[in-house]
Amino acid sequence: MSEPSVLDLIGGTPLVPLGRLARGLRVPVVAKCEHLNPGGSVKDRIALAIVDDAEARGVLTPGGTMVEATAGNTGVGLALVAAVRGYKLVCVLPEKMSEEKRQALRSLGAEVRVTPNAPPGHPDHFQTVARRLSEEHGWFLTDQFRNPANPLCHERTTGPELWRQTGGALGAFVAGAGTGGTLTGVGRFLRRVKPTVKIVLADPEGSRLAGLVREGVLGPDGRYLVEGIGSSVVPETLDVSVLTDAETVSDRESFETCHRLVREEGLLVGGSAGTAVAAALRTARRGDLDGPVVVLLPDAWDRYQSRIFNPQWMREVP
Repeated sequence: MSEPSVLDLIGGTPLVPLGRLARGLRVPVVAKCEHLNPGGSVKDRIALAIVDDAEARGVLTPGGTMVEATAGNTGVGLALVAAVRGYKLVCVLPEKMSEEKRQALRSLGAEVRVTPNAPPGHPDHFQTVARRLSEEHGWFLTDQFRNPANPLCHERTTGPELWRQTGGALGAFVAGAGTGGTLTGVGRFLRRVKPTVKIVLADPEGSRLAGLVREGVLGPDGRYLVEGIGSSVVPETLDVSVLTDAETVSDRESFETCHRLVREEGLLVGGSAGTAVAAALRTARRGDLDGPVVVLLPDAWDRYQSRIFNPQWMREVP
């Protein structure tokens, strides 16, 4: 048995009703506060699960180096695990990710490499660079976008937590998709125990995933400013078959909803939480739900101060 550490605090996050933002809606909206994990995001869960799985399979050994393509949050989670377990960590981030995320990773002892905002398949795409570094140096690629330990940990932990916390009384679960592991794992568990539950993707305007859910084909490709969610290709860890609907949310609506979460609910969360909550509020207005809407708040506000909490930066958001 391992010694007690900060890793024991991962998971078991609380549910908080959105009393103001959801006032007057057909059903309550309740937030799963994943920003209260020790590393400040839901990605702490998969970081620990991926490392536990790699150790069990013998592909990650003491003193080894891990490399990950990350929007920042998985890197922070892996850095916590690396600190406790004695590993080195290299994080590859696309240029669009905030300076706060880069600084946080460096402060935690990770080596940070920044790539251009290249599309999937391009040699400079952050996932391609991480894979190349793994092959060149013999580092363990944690591979959050393909690693089955990612959705499996949500199927085994996050989903059952929600079921216990709501007493099985939930009508819908809403979240964004970066790797898609959260929606896949939670969706698989909830649809198994309650087939009528709605599993709703909250997708940025410009991401192609919502079109796949709604029309069966990828939607139009575009640029967006929300970090860590959305994609122009389907991540291997996203099981679209568990999704029942999708809501597309603009950058402006995402960030304004995020500001309302901070100012009206006291929830210190980032921009993608705004995307998810905007989608959850729409879902709660529908007449086909038999219980509350649970929405996942993926990360904390501290990594976005120079952007969405910067009035000058916000003035440039269309």
